[in-house]
Amino acid sequence: MKLFLKLLLTALAVIILANFLPGVTVSGYVTALIVAVTIALLNLFVRPLLVLFTLPVTLLTFGLFLFVINAIIILVADKLIDGFAVNGFFTALLFSVLLSVFRSLLFSFLDDE
Repeated sequence: MKLFLKLLLTALAVIILANFLPGVTVSGYVTALIVAVTIALLNLFVRPLLVLFTLPVTLLTFGLFLFVINAIIILVADKLIDGFAVNGFFTALLFSVLLSVFRSLLFSFLDDE
């Protein structure tokens, strides 16, 4: 139940960011939910591989390269989902940072057990 609630909150964050951030478009609520699921799956399967392969660069930049990895995840989600569009790398970078902030803010309202 908590996973489903987190996906819904992520979809809400995607919709809010798409309305305020120029260069990001989401065609509807269902698409936002699909984006949330896709980002979750990409973070589960692809992100650890990217972190492993780019570990030296991540260490050299003191972890700042992880922002680039998050932007790459957003761009991959853009390519996979019709109805979700991000105009460029820097827009994806800003979107990923703001999405992380919104998610942490929204997840803070969830009841921890």
